[in-house]
Amino acid sequence: MNKILSLLGFAAKAGRLSFGYGAAVSSVKSRKSCLVVTAEDISQKSRKEIVFFCGKADIKSLVLEGISIKDVSDAVGRKCGIISVNDSGFADALIKALEQR
Repeated sequence: MNKILSLLGFAAKAGRLSFGYGAAVSSVKSRKSCLVVTAEDISQKSRKEIVFFCGKADIKSLVLEGISIKDVSDAVGRKCGIISVNDSGFADALIKALEQR
């Protein structure tokens, strides 16, 4: 879990993330997004909608199991539960870290 949150923090500092539902959908639609991650405790409606948009654009979306909105917010320095990763290097590193859990 710490590795995932650290990666999100680094990506935030590097300016490679879009924060929140609206920004994530915009990144997905404009094909800037490489991966969308959601905190475990976001609403079912939001999760369903973001998965729909990702599916349409053929972009992977993952739920951060065991990681809350508060955890994500603390890692990236702003309140959000949905994040678009707009860098393939960070996206690959996050996917790898999630698979190793």
